[in-house]
Amino acid sequence: MNATLDLLRTRRSVPPAMLSGPGPTDEDLATILGIASRVPDHGKLAPWRFIVIAGEGAERIGGVIAAAYAADHPEADAARLAAERRRLALAPLVVAVVSRAGPHVKIPEWEQVLSAGAAAMNLCVAANALGFATSWLTEWIAYDRRILDALGLDPREQLAGFVHIGRATQVPSDRPRPDLAEIVSRF
Repeated sequence: MNATLDLLRTRRSVPPAMLSGPGPTDEDLATILGIASRVPDHGKLAPWRFIVIAGEGAERIGGVIAAAYAADHPEADAARLAAERRRLALAPLVVAVVSRAGPHVKIPEWEQVLSAGAAAMNLCVAANALGFATSWLTEWIAYDRRILDALGLDPREQLAGFVHIGRATQVPSDRPRPDLAEIVSRF
């Protein structure tokens, strides 16, 4: 069987709480991000970028996340705030995929958004091919302007998601996949 097809057939998300170290080396990360950037990109706009979050960076953004959560949920107890603080520190490394899609004279914005999604998926597959497990998530933090500002996103940018990368401590059972008969038609 083809190794690429085997990888794609068996690939699945592993929740960040089930990821541990060691994370990718700098060389691994360069490979992962290089492959992530090899996606369809009509007009060569690179309508996406990456923010690597690890170590002290994860601690800093964790403080912002916990403060934002506390401001919106004054009833939150210490345990919940600690969980929010650790949200991007469960895996050894997180890559935020930023969509820089915007108006263009020739390239529809929708195509640019799709390119950012393709970059996030390539990132997951590249990390999986190197033996890491991943989880591509958004959650409330991907839409909160306080978090986006702290990460340095321009007001016109959006977060395509956070890709958590690490070693699986356990792999949950696979979820049911769509029946092709229900999602495929022919014209």
